Amino acid sequence: MRAVRSGYLAIARMVGGMIRSIGVQRWEVAPKQRRDGYALFLLMIATLVAVVEWWQSAGPVFGAVHTVVAGTFGISSMVIPLLAAGWSLRMFRRPDQVRANSRIAIGIAILLTAISAIASVSARLPAPADGIDALARGGGVLGYLAAAPLEALVPPVAVIVLHSVLIAFGVLVLTATPVESIPTRLRGVYEDMVGRSEEEDEERVAFGLRPRRIDPAVHEQATAAQPTGRPRRRTRKEKSEAEAAERDHESFGYVGDEAFEQGVDEDAAAAATAKRSRRRSTPRSSAPADSEEVFDVVGEENHRAKTFPGKGAAGAPQPTAPMPAAAKSAGQPASAPASPAAQKPAPQEKTELVPPPMGDLPRAGEQLELAGDVVYTLPESSFLLEGPPHKTRSEVNDQVVAALGEVFEQFNVNAEVVGFSRGPTVTRYEVELHPGTKVEKVTALDKNISYAVASADVRILSPIPGKKAIGIEIPNTDRETVVLGDVLRSSVARRNEHPLVMGVGKDVEGGYVVANLSKMPHLLVAGATGAGKSSFVNSMITSILMRATPEEVRMVLVDPKRVELTIYEGIPHLITPIITNPKKAAEALEWVVKEMDARYDDLAAFGFKHLDDFNKAVRAGEIQVPAGSERRLAPYPYLLVVVDELADLMMVAPRDVEASIQRITQLARAAGIHLILATQRPSVDVVTGIIKANVPSRLAFATSSLQDSRVILDSVGAEKLIGQGDALFHPMGKAKPMRVQGAWVNESEIHKVVDHVKTQMKPNYREDVQVVAAKKQIDDDIGDDLDVLLQATELVVTTQFGSTSMLQRKLRVGFAKAGRLMDLLESREIVGPSEGSKARDVLIHPDELGTAIARIRGEDVPSEESGEEPYGADQAVDLTPGTPVETEGAGESQDRYGDDPLAEDDSAPETDYYDDDSGEDGEDAWSLTGR
Repeated sequence: MRAVRSGYLAIARMVGGMIRSIGVQRWEVAPKQRRDGYALFLLMIATLVAVVEWWQSAGPVFGAVHTVVAGTFGISSMVIPLLAAGWSLRMFRRPDQVRANSRIAIGIAILLTAISAIASVSARLPAPADGIDALARGGGVLGYLAAAPLEALVPPVAVIVLHSVLIAFGVLVLTATPVESIPTRLRGVYEDMVGRSEEEDEERVAFGLRPRRIDPAVHEQATAAQPTGRPRRRTRKEKSEAEAAERDHESFGYVGDEAFEQGVDEDAAAAATAKRSRRRSTPRSSAPADSEEVFDVVGEENHRAKTFPGKGAAGAPQPTAPMPAAAKSAGQPASAPASPAAQKPAPQEKTELVPPPMGDLPRAGEQLELAGDVVYTLPESSFLLEGPPHKTRSEVNDQVVAALGEVFEQFNVNAEVVGFSRGPTVTRYEVELHPGTKVEKVTALDKNISYAVASADVRILSPIPGKKAIGIEIPNTDRETVVLGDVLRSSVARRNEHPLVMGVGKDVEGGYVVANLSKMPHLLVAGATGAGKSSFVNSMITSILMRATPEEVRMVLVDPKRVELTIYEGIPHLITPIITNPKKAAEALEWVVKEMDARYDDLAAFGFKHLDDFNKAVRAGEIQVPAGSERRLAPYPYLLVVVDELADLMMVAPRDVEASIQRITQLARAAGIHLILATQRPSVDVVTGIIKANVPSRLAFATSSLQDSRVILDSVGAEKLIGQGDALFHPMGKAKPMRVQGAWVNESEIHKVVDHVKTQMKPNYREDVQVVAAKKQIDDDIGDDLDVLLQATELVVTTQFGSTSMLQRKLRVGFAKAGRLMDLLESREIVGPSEGSKARDVLIHPDELGTAIARIRGEDVPSEESGEEPYGADQAVDLTPGTPVETEGAGESQDRYGDDPLAEDDSAPETDYYDDDSGEDGEDAWSLTGR
């Protein structure tokens, strides 16, 4: 039997290879995905039935086949060879499209049943008792069973009409054609048969439309861009590309997509509405298509073109493209005047699959007003590469299922594997328990399961969200690379037109995952070194560049590492050059807070609650500035702040950074400001409780410890990830994190996108982002100790007591740092030199405290007429002589030393300071001084 099976499979592979090599495009199918045995079996059935029914071959074997086939299907057996042969060829060429096989089988069954029923009614409904010959002339046993019950209720004509409708439905199922798209499909078939009007093609191309439209509600497929003057009939290459697009559509859909069926239905309705409104060109709304969903799953393409005005752009050269891109005019933000667009590079000679535009395009007879505008064209989707086809099953999966079954049997656990979902990195096996079996019996077997499948990175999920099953996630031995281009070409990315939609990757079921930053609204990204954090940041920024214009999104990039984000230097989306100095980064965050406050002032003044509503009103001209105001209102762009390494900022100015992040994350959502924080050191001193409480969305890559996982996600799991983009994504609103494989984009793709956007516009930086008023020059020897040095200065001068031990206790610093502070005070001539165990002499009078502090801070020395308050004036009392002191007992004298008996006493003052060791047995450096 093994020899026969091996021989049969060898013949099947040979036939499959020959069939796949036929045509313009050779189909490469991985050996593990081939189903040549099933396809050859169908081809043999088609050949056998054709020989028997078409050529009426005689013989005992052929007679038996005729009896079975004709007796079952009747006259409809004549079409069985055609249907079986077509199905066989499809399985040979694309065996990985497993889900389409179920649809094809259902369509064929509907067709055969309906044809047999009509044939049976036409032949006066022969019954099985009438013999094989009568059944063969009619509809066979199948036709009799399908028609007899109906004919007993309604007239024969009604039965024929009903089954004719059923035939039409079967054709729609077989060709994957929705009812509303029948006219478009028929028009496409007609154009293929008789050719297209060349003038109509030229007219459509002139307005940025495709020469031949494919209904977006059906396939959402991309057709080859054809310049004017091409032959009227499509070439074989075009047909093969269209077939490839159809196969990609038929492969859409994965196990577990039920949760997103409602979104797909809404997408079809939205596509139909967009089809009806295609006659008018309207600016794209900033609201997402599905505003309540943070992420979704599925697959296709995205490409659009936008325009917006710029200063002196009337004579700007227009970018060239294979065909004119649709452009739209919009208002320009006051903070970002556009420069003239540069010439776009020449298009590639190779014809690529160009996706349909996402925005509404003008029909013939409409002309966009481009005078004074700068045309900004979004990057082509061809800049991003395509990834390998998704695998839904392999031999390893079957082996793992068998291994899990053996483990359950060995440990007497009444459970079984009922299915699995293969993702790009891991496969999740679904385990159902028999009644009376505890969940703990399965979760306690994690080490045994790891041993059985020879993998240390097994993760058990109990239960799977939304399913009555336990999930066992096991890494794939043959990992799949998820590329950003496939994610952005997915139908979910095309369906949601919001400019802040970014590609995340694929989930464990093989579905594409995208996220809308405006709904998150802030994101914390963390993981160990090399786990994929920087790759995700690059994918996120590239997604924004592919989908949004500088009018829609502006960025502030903070890169303390100096090498991660330098590739984006000079893009027009930047509002300031890339910030690499951590101190300047803290100042930039303070500027973001001021920008947020300014936006809220406008929202409050004009009566809006969200930036989107304000921008819509500005574009519609519904807002009028007060009389006499010279301000010109313009829509605010979204502001995206990306911090690539939060730990470096927290080391320099933790309090300022934390305070700025807290204000931004608490208030900035309605102002259109969104924050992305990334770090490879997710410790509690970097990701503080305040930051975690205000950043609701998390993305955790592989961590080195369980504690780091808890810091990021508030739960375990990230420590079991396998790295290289494997992550747990927990968006706001989800009960549990979902496992995803992050999208990958290489540097060559990033360079193409960045070079394209640089040729469109030059950056227009805001000069006030990194500039603070009259910044001081701090001496190098002070370093990061400025704040504590100012406190020490105030303490020593106000108490007129220069002691290192006092600085230790009052400032809660170590002895070494207290001694360093005292040395700094001595170098600034605030205290005198050391006198052994005695306290140092204080050389500055309390009324000179403001001058001393100003010198330390590097500021101009305040004059007596300036009226400037010294450092800490809002917390401490005014120590200037002659000024009333508003504290207890301050009314006795306006002079600090007026009635102070100690000031008149030449003996040493007996100052009482807090001392933990003030008891009789206390011995420390403070008590040894005798003071």
